[in-house]
Amino acid sequence: MTHALWEGTISVHTHPPRPPYPPPGGDPEESDEFLAARLRNRPEGEAAHSVALLTARHWPSMHDYAAVCLASSGPLAAMVTAAALHRALDRVALGESAVALRPVLLVAVRDTVREWAADDRITGVMPELQKPAGGRGMRAANTMTPENRSLAQRAFRSLPARARCLLWHVEVEAEPISVPAGLLGMDPAVAPGALEQAREKFRQACAHAHQELAPTKDCRFYNRLLDVPIRRGGALLPDVRQHLAECRHCRNTAEQLSHFEGGLGTLLAEAVLGWGARRYLDSRPGRATAGPRGGRAARRRRGGGRPGSGRRRVLSRIPVPGRLTGLAFPDPVRSTRTLLTGLGAVSAGVLVSVLIAGSSSPDGGGAAPTGSTGAAGGRAAVPSASPPGVAGLPTAPERTRLRNVASGLCLDTRGEPRDGSGTRLADCSSAWTQQWTYEDDGLLRSVADPGLCLDSHKDAGVVVLGTCADPGDQRGADVRYDLTAQGELVPRWDVQLALAPATPDANADIVVKVRERSVDQRWIPEPVRTDTGSLSISGADTPSARPAGLAEPVT
Repeated sequence: MTHALWEGTISVHTHPPRPPYPPPGGDPEESDEFLAARLRNRPEGEAAHSVALLTARHWPSMHDYAAVCLASSGPLAAMVTAAALHRALDRVALGESAVALRPVLLVAVRDTVREWAADDRITGVMPELQKPAGGRGMRAANTMTPENRSLAQRAFRSLPARARCLLWHVEVEAEPISVPAGLLGMDPAVAPGALEQAREKFRQACAHAHQELAPTKDCRFYNRLLDVPIRRGGALLPDVRQHLAECRHCRNTAEQLSHFEGGLGTLLAEAVLGWGARRYLDSRPGRATAGPRGGRAARRRRGGGRPGSGRRRVLSRIPVPGRLTGLAFPDPVRSTRTLLTGLGAVSAGVLVSVLIAGSSSPDGGGAAPTGSTGAAGGRAAVPSASPPGVAGLPTAPERTRLRNVASGLCLDTRGEPRDGSGTRLADCSSAWTQQWTYEDDGLLRSVADPGLCLDSHKDAGVVVLGTCADPGDQRGADVRYDLTAQGELVPRWDVQLALAPATPDANADIVVKVRERSVDQRWIPEPVRTDTGSLSISGADTPSARPAGLAEPVT
């Protein structure tokens, strides 16, 4: 029945217009579930009406997420959206609930892209599915849900459908409460109270899931001792802090519970969608006024105070293994943009100036081991000794190269360094094109041309050189990275990705792949050992002239 309906609906309106949401009048006949009921054992005319309205309500968001999953907004995104909606509404017609339809439809989009990308016959006729930041990356991923979001995923699934609908549309979509009230056919006067109840049920479900999934009896014992202080904003007991320093499961739980103080949008999107969750959040119209990683205005309207401030306070109370005192860490605002790894925060506790910025001036002069190049260069102060647990850190400020752990080869520029030049694996040497500096704002800058940085978002998943971003530049996340304790280079525009070679062979392209903590995604920063004449660019694939502005090689 629904196949015939689709032929007369989606094929004609590839991009249906965005109609107004149902008015917030609490009319059950305007709800998604009422429209879905018409698909079940109803005359075809009424079913067609329901298909059209459900499509108009949910198509734009599905299409936005399809573009994220594919790393392309071309015609293929519309094809994926239509196929996913068709599949989901077929299940609804067979009796599946439509009370919290939006997250179900988005997951259907994600699964459709992954399924198509896994079929070589489909990718042969749809080459856009082969982008490393799109279908090919999803095909290679072991799972769509990060390890440190499995607890929130389990908790969200356990909620009543009405609570899931309210939380998703307010927290993730950043829409006013009238929108989910209309989709539910709920009296708008009771919707705010229902939303607060949904938040509380979600938190309780997270605490319950922590206990259910606890690997040891100690984890179960610390369940309440962990939840209550975070809820009240108090300090964790010393034995709880010690346990968190040793237990990844409880540390991940504490980080997920911390989101309840600063907004649940990121947590929910990452738990339900996984792939591309941050990019989908940024695409939401309700977050547009708050800028990238938005939703701040919405949190202020809910009386949340300074955006994310509560969560930063909680994170500061969570012990991170290997954290040192006296070191300069990134701005805590960035902690809301990174997931916790197995050893703690990706950037909040283990990222220091690993790839040294401003280590030596272009003319080869070196800075003092514990000094800084000052504000003019925008470089970070560098500790004189390497922190424990981060192998390969230089003990003095100097330019470094990046050696891939799996292949033993180094990150190099393909051809003469210029805007748009590709990157590759090459035999490690002291060539200028293999030398990089890491600045305190995350820029990976080429020593061969200091105006160029590694850009992971310029060429559909293939890492190339691009102009370095100025402070406040909207494309800044494209050329900025965090280096995890495991040696992964994580682009800040999507922390579920990591830089890796396309293959472990020499001359292989450097691309962004799904972050799966494999050895081919690990890089060792190492100082460049220089002998007389060794810093000149050599090789058939590099220019014969020394980069402009660089003096003679130093010994």
